[in-house]
Amino acid sequence: MTFSKTLIAATLMVGTALTPILSDTSWACSRLVHTSKNGDQVVTARSMDWFEDIKTNLWAFPAGLKRDGAVGKGSATWTSKYGSVIASGFDSGTADGLNTAGLVANMLYLAETDFGPRDPKRPGVSWSMFTQYLLDNFATVAEAVADVQKKNIQVVASPLPGSVQKPPSLHFSISDATGDSAIFQWINGKLVVYHNPTYAVMTNSPTFDKQLALNGYWESVGGDAMLPGTRRAADRFVRASYYLKQLPDPKTTQQAMANAMSVIRNVSVPFGEGDPQNPNISTTIWRTAADQKQRVYYFESTLSPNLIWVSLDKLNLKPGGAVQKLSLADDPADGFLTGEMSGHFKPTPPFVFTGP
Repeated sequence: MTFSKTLIAATLMVGTALTPILSDTSWACSRLVHTSKNGDQVVTARSMDWFEDIKTNLWAFPAGLKRDGAVGKGSATWTSKYGSVIASGFDSGTADGLNTAGLVANMLYLAETDFGPRDPKRPGVSWSMFTQYLLDNFATVAEAVADVQKKNIQVVASPLPGSVQKPPSLHFSISDATGDSAIFQWINGKLVVYHNPTYAVMTNSPTFDKQLALNGYWESVGGDAMLPGTRRAADRFVRASYYLKQLPDPKTTQQAMANAMSVIRNVSVPFGEGDPQNPNISTTIWRTAADQKQRVYYFESTLSPNLIWVSLDKLNLKPGGAVQKLSLADDPADGFLTGEMSGHFKPTPPFVFTGP
């Protein structure tokens, strides 16, 4: 593979590792899609890394909810076609989730993001609910990509909740029950979509095209010889890509989940002192995995010894169903929860999505 002078200049040789010089301030999250050869098993897993507790709860949203983009004038409006189970951040936005059609949507950070100035002539959706917009409206990746491009949807920034009061730099990934995958990035105010089932891994900086180039270098080195081992996004991208290709072909749901979790745990970040000035290098606070064929959403807090999961088929996510919440934040019992959780959700008024 041939690298441009720009790309080579943007890297630093550290020992024998080609490590990008990054200065982003971002959730150091990772995401991967694991699919069996026959397509019977599809699992998307991700880690959430941040320097402080984002007070995550699980929410069940039924179909039939009337929504708007939470950006005031020019907000997109819709009624949810699909129910979903999601992981919230500060109960003000959807960070991650699975819908009843088997579509998964993930929010991760990207320092290079620039959503551009607000254009009220375009349908706007707050960064806090773009993930929910995707879950509410689409069954497949192809549908979602076509809609966002045709409607010229604009994601609108506003200050993050928590201690970092600054507009977020975000990119988004989606995958569906066929194993198809797409990544949405906004660079210099323009939407760039990477749509291909082979785009199964996503982390943070640099932009996805450069991640692919860096990963190509490491593929030429060969993962059996060496792999970059730091917690930086580019290194996690390489490791996740390598180990994903080494996984045995899963014959059962249990094997598919074990495979996916083994890789997402490998690229997670151990506990350590957080740095608010560099939240791109942060501890993993939770992980999720979605079985997109069986419509089961798994959640693992790094503060809990137990894995919990929710079968969407056991919840009433049809129109007319109640919004429900599984309280995890500030709940002293959450570390002791284990197993299937659908019976533990409680009807709760929906949270208000953050907007300008």
